[in-house]
Amino acid sequence: MEEEGVEYLFGIPGEENLDLLDSLRNSSIKLILTRHEQAAGFMAATYGRLTGRAGVCMSTLGPGATNLVTAAAYSQLAAMPMVMITGQKPVTHSKQGKFQILDVVEMMLPLTKFTHQIVSGNNIPSRVREAFRISQEERPGASHLELPEDIASEKTDLSPIPASRARRPVAENKAVKQAVDMIEAAKNPLLLIGAGANRKLPARMLRAFVDKTGIPFISTQMGKGVLDERDPLFLGNASLSANDFLHRAIDNSDLIINVGHDDIEKPPFFMTEDSFQVIHINFMSADVDPVYFPQLEVIGDIGNSMWQIKERIMKKDTWDFNYFMKVQEQVITHLAEGADDPRFPVYPQRLVADVRKVMPSDGIIALDNGVYKIWFARNYLAHQSNTVLLDNALATMGAGLPSAMGAKIVHPEHWVMAICGDGGFMMNSQELETAVRLKLNLVVMILRDNAYGMIKWKQANMNLPEFGLDYGNPDFVRYAQSYGAQGHRVEETEQLVPLLEQCFNTPGVHVVEVPMDYSENDRILNHEIKERSQKI
Repeated sequence: MEEEGVEYLFGIPGEENLDLLDSLRNSSIKLILTRHEQAAGFMAATYGRLTGRAGVCMSTLGPGATNLVTAAAYSQLAAMPMVMITGQKPVTHSKQGKFQILDVVEMMLPLTKFTHQIVSGNNIPSRVREAFRISQEERPGASHLELPEDIASEKTDLSPIPASRARRPVAENKAVKQAVDMIEAAKNPLLLIGAGANRKLPARMLRAFVDKTGIPFISTQMGKGVLDERDPLFLGNASLSANDFLHRAIDNSDLIINVGHDDIEKPPFFMTEDSFQVIHINFMSADVDPVYFPQLEVIGDIGNSMWQIKERIMKKDTWDFNYFMKVQEQVITHLAEGADDPRFPVYPQRLVADVRKVMPSDGIIALDNGVYKIWFARNYLAHQSNTVLLDNALATMGAGLPSAMGAKIVHPEHWVMAICGDGGFMMNSQELETAVRLKLNLVVMILRDNAYGMIKWKQANMNLPEFGLDYGNPDFVRYAQSYGAQGHRVEETEQLVPLLEQCFNTPGVHVVEVPMDYSENDRILNHEIKERSQKI
């Protein structure tokens, strides 16, 4: 692992990991002891997301390994490189029958890119190199190694295998030329930035392409921030399935330049035989289905592909972006509404606006999963890549706090805030102790509505009576204090900005409880936007 450049190992050891744990004691690798294996996996995956290098987590066998399943899916679906190391009972001899023994390799098979049980100490160099290589190459994801107790105690004279030098393939010259020809021939081309463009940092090439062509752009949720969303050519984020303003722009485009498309995200468009054309620009070819069948695929390193296209393309007077700019006017007007709403409990538009006021351009927000994620995706303008960490792949609850902790470990100099619903926060709230023990300077915002709010909204959309989604909560201020963190409660909306500023300027872990009012979600997100967008 040292040869692979591993800095941190997140997890919870068991007796089967004690040889590995002892070797860590004199290693350059820092052990981050967590309170739950799932949180360790979320932290490792976030490390991979932010660095491009596989984050590493560990567990014991049996229940420790099964607790990594959600984190494995989180890493795999969202293309975050991560290597999991799980323990196992001895494989050369066993005296304990089936106690705690599961086929973990088989269990991890559908959730990973690579899974392997190590059966000899001499195999470790090659298997470790392979696990990291496969995890980190496009499309990134999860790898798993099972290290049985007796194999971990073996000695070997073999040395680690260094990583080979590799360059990602570049797109074929003919494909690049065809892309240029299609874009120049289009009347209303539109750029769509997806999750794949948030990796390997192609932002500089995309920036140069937009600057040269003046083509407007939109992004998916996991493509947020690749280009600064304050840009006058930014039309919006695809955070609703249909009927949002940007869907009008898509419907009035004749060519979508789809960069970094990943079908784990809900698509911002569906193709038909009579719809716009699509150029698929990605590290890998498209998965074709009845609603996605691009007319051209430019396969290779995304940054290089965009550079090649930018170098050859000529800005055309025949391009017409007038309708797109009308869409943008409506988006700007809509996003400004409610930004200064004084009502209490806090309304989502005001919450997002106040968080954006407080966070610097390089500040990182890590969102758990709930209805507020839609509001942040739509209303919070990301200034830089990977400063809005949201999960639009597995979309699991419980990841917000561990993800923020992973981000703070990677970027200790940046302001980092976890934004969690009360439901998601309580799924991994025990990691407050880990954050306090690590002396992280971290703000944790808990949005309290005493219910599983996203599902409650969907329940109302289906005209079903309210049932089974309300719960109680602890006193979050005292709960935070019991872990050694500082607890705060917003009691009026005007208090939010100064309180957040105070927390960021005071060292330590700060938990901020914010009572929320989601009562207008249905009116705004389901009806108002649809009615107004159809009038453009």
